[in-house]
Amino acid sequence: MAVTKAENKELQLKKKIKKIYLLSQECSMDHNCPIKGIFAPAVDKWSLFCLYNLAYNKVLRFNKLKSYIPGISSRMLSVTLKKLEEAGMVDRQIYAEVPPKVEYRLTKFGLQLSEKLVELNLWIWNEQKK
Repeated sequence: MAVTKAENKELQLKKKIKKIYLLSQECSMDHNCPIKGIFAPAVDKWSLFCLYNLAYNKVLRFNKLKSYIPGISSRMLSVTLKKLEEAGMVDRQIYAEVPPKVEYRLTKFGLQLSEKLVELNLWIWNEQKK
């Protein structure tokens, strides 16, 4: 009996879910879990806006980035950028000037993650419009 495309797709999905489940069991014992340490900080509201703006503009200073994100406070932007920096998604460059100049840019990983998240967001938008 031949396996249909739909059944094959379902089997592939089940294999991927099983792999994630097994990896998550390992993560519960390991404090350096990539799922918890990378995915969780990247998918909150403010982090997505930071990632997308940095992906679009490449390099931004704090106040310019803040001006592109309506409704974010300076404190929330600071907390979000620190969280993304700790997760290895954002690079912070400080220049020894008066006043100090600080620029933010995505790391290679941050850019790759942003590309994936944009695809996910577009898929969600398209599915919701159906």
